[in-house]
Amino acid sequence: MNRLRLWLLATGGAGLAALLVAACLGLPSFGGRRHPYGDRAVHASLGRHTANTVASVNFDQRAYDTLGEMSILFAAVLGCVVLLRQARDERRAPPEPAEVARPVRRYALLVLPVALVTGLYVVAHGQLSPGGGFQGGVVAATAVHLLYLGADYRALERVRPLGVHETADAVAVCAYLVLGLAGILAGTAFLANTLLPYGTFNTLSSGGTVPLLNAAIGMEVASAVVVLLAHFLDQAVEIEEAGPT
Repeated sequence: MNRLRLWLLATGGAGLAALLVAACLGLPSFGGRRHPYGDRAVHASLGRHTANTVASVNFDQRAYDTLGEMSILFAAVLGCVVLLRQARDERRAPPEPAEVARPVRRYALLVLPVALVTGLYVVAHGQLSPGGGFQGGVVAATAVHLLYLGADYRALERVRPLGVHETADAVAVCAYLVLGLAGILAGTAFLANTLLPYGTFNTLSSGGTVPLLNAAIGMEVASAVVVLLAHFLDQAVEIEEAGPT
């Protein structure tokens, strides 16, 4: 039986290797100025008034794949929330404020609003310039945690209501799905970019549904990162094993 399994594995691996080699041999030459897939992606992006071709690929041409990536992040955060929840033999201890060096405090509190605005800017301009919901969401979520470095954990908890971020994470995922279903109700296809006018090229209102899907991803990523870091920080700062009573 073991020998049969090895033969099946070897046969399947050889077939997969042959297919990969055949696919690589069919690729365009490396370093060329033109690429058939790139040309088609750029043409579709310009045709739908989306200046950032990468955003057009993520939220228009391959928006269904982006839904899968978002679902993976959502499931990963949900799994961490379940695994890191407070157990019966654990208790919460109020975190004691730690002494923060004055240069660190000054730098963190100075950079925090700049980083937060930068993250929101990257999300808002995702259809126009490099960046988008994934990148901007991470920047915005990281900016909030500079308060932990510049002040203390209690200050971070006051500006980071966990329930609000958990709700925002779920609402963002639902918004992405609703936009996809709206395409079906309109008589086209799931996540098809046909609901809204494409607008004026290179403006915030251009790209049809691309800005809306990009904003939903930015909201989901930012909320998911905040929730994820909150539970890890709780384990490191607040949650302790209950001692003998």
